[in-house]
Parts: sequence; C-alpha cells; structure tokens
Amino acid sequence: MAIGAAAATTARSASNATPILDTHIHLFDTNRPQGVPWPSRTDAVLYKPALPARYRAIAVQLGVRGAIAIECSPWFADNRWVLDLAEANPIIVGLIGDLEPADAQFGKQLDDLHRNPLFLGIRYGNLWGRSLAQSLQNTKFIEGLKRLSSAGLTLDTANPDPRLLGAVVRTTDAIPNLRVVLDHLPRLEKPTDANARNACQADLHELAARPNVFVKVSGVLRRINGRVPEQLSVYKSTLDELWDRFGADRLTYGSDWPNSDLWAPYAVELKVVREYFDGKGPVAAEKYFWKNSVAAYRWKPRDAGQRVV
Repeated sequence: MAIGAAAATTARSASNATPILDTHIHLFDTNRPQGVPWPSRTDAVLYKPALPARYRAIAVQLGVRGAIAIECSPWFADNRWVLDLAEANPIIVGLIGDLEPADAQFGKQLDDLHRNPLFLGIRYGNLWGRSLAQSLQNTKFIEGLKRLSSAGLTLDTANPDPRLLGAVVRTTDAIPNLRVVLDHLPRLEKPTDANARNACQADLHELAARPNVFVKVSGVLRRINGRVPEQLSVYKSTLDELWDRFGADRLTYGSDWPNSDLWAPYAVELKVVREYFDGKGPVAAEKYFWKNSVAAYRWKPRDAGQRVV
C-alpha cells in the first residue's frame, strides 16, 4: 500500500476506532536562539521545529486524542520549557522529563517540577552518555529513584539493550513499587551468543512477571534492504513475542514522533500496530491504545476527548 493510501485508510477508520493516547512524542524548537541538543543540524529529516500544532495536524485526524512528551534534552531548563508548551496545548497530557537521580539537587528539582500535575516522571537509560547499569552502583542514585517512586511518578527507560534490561531487573528488585516503562522494545537487538541470549530472555521473562513494568510498543518499523516494509506480516513475529510475554494489560502505544519520520510518516506505523491490535479484539485494542497508558503514567484528562475509564 502506498504511503498516501495508508494514511487515508487510517484516517477513515479513526472515527470508528478507540481513541488513541500516544505515549512517546518529542517536542523541540530548532529556531530557539540556544538551539537544541537533539536533533543535529545535519539531520535533514528531523532538524525543524516539532511543536504541538504540527503534531496535532498529523495525529488528530488519525484518532489521536492525547500525547505524552518524552524528554529529548538533558538541559534542566527544558523540563520547564516543555511543561509550558504542554500547559498551552491540552493535547499534551504530560511530560516525562530529564533529571539525574544521583545529583545533589535531584530532590529539590523533582519537588519543584512535581508541583505541576503534567510532570509524570523521568527518563533514564542509554542516552546522554548515561548507563542505568552503571548508575545503580551509586546508592544516591537508588535513593533518588526511591524518591521518584514515593512521589508516584514513572521511570521511562531509554533505548533498550541486554545490559539495560538486566539493570531494570535490579532496579525493580530494589524498588518493587516503582512503575517502569520500557521504551522501543521492538528495536531490541538480541545477542547472537547463546549464553548472552539466554540471559537476555531470562531478564525479559522476569520483567514480564513484574506488574509495575510496562512496555512501549514503539519503534516497530525497520529498514530492510533499503526500504521500509508497510505490511504487518513483516513485524508480526516481533509483536507476537511482546504480546505473548507481556499480555494485554502491559503494552502501550508510542509513535516516537518525529523521530519515526526517519522510517515512515506517522500514519504508516500507526496502521501496522492498529491492524495488529484491532485483530486482538476491541477490549485489547482499547487497553493498548488508551487504558494501559493510564496505569503506566497516571495521567489526567485535559479535555472531553480524553478519558481514563
């Protein structure tokens, strides 16, 4: 199916489908005087403003009623910058921001940001030169995550690899009540070495047994032999593995917009996951596209088109 046809098909079905809460978009403005830490100026696809109005124009016609902004900057001031954007744009129901839990200022920064109900948690993992596995060796880091958990906020991970999965097991050993969302799990490259692969599978099995660990089905599309297939059949085995392991109650929708434009327009990836989860029935589709995001992030509706029941 051509891209235009995919978008048209998705748009036609939107009015009859369950409303969608997108748990993973990035907001930035390349026109700011200070610039942005990401994306790079050399990125011809991504280096242009990604702001709520542009997102609304793409997503609302496809059935999206709300989105959670995920940090794409390690600058503390950008937490407030995105929160200000969100307050002015009700389609944004929350922010997963960027803080360093081991930092001496973490408690104060967390308390200050948490005064805004749109602040839903932080992201930490393979990003900005950080390593969750390495940071867990610091008791102050663990204390910071305990404070995050006590505040009822969520930890999003960044860019999965086997080491990060093992670190999430240890994190949830230490803080069982902490809600964790594993992002982009379809992009996980499993080890080719048999022992390492078995260890990775064991960590996934352990995480699947922990009810406070959710999985963001984002980053589904792949480039194969120079092209990005649009057929569900190409991705079905990956989605089946996540479904079989984590079940109907633990998977959430995330587009990774606008980073997803590196693979295909928004409507194309949405078409693939919509076909898959609609095939699981209306109850499962509603959980994936809507209800599970409430359990994972505790976001609150901001307009009549957003619901939490």
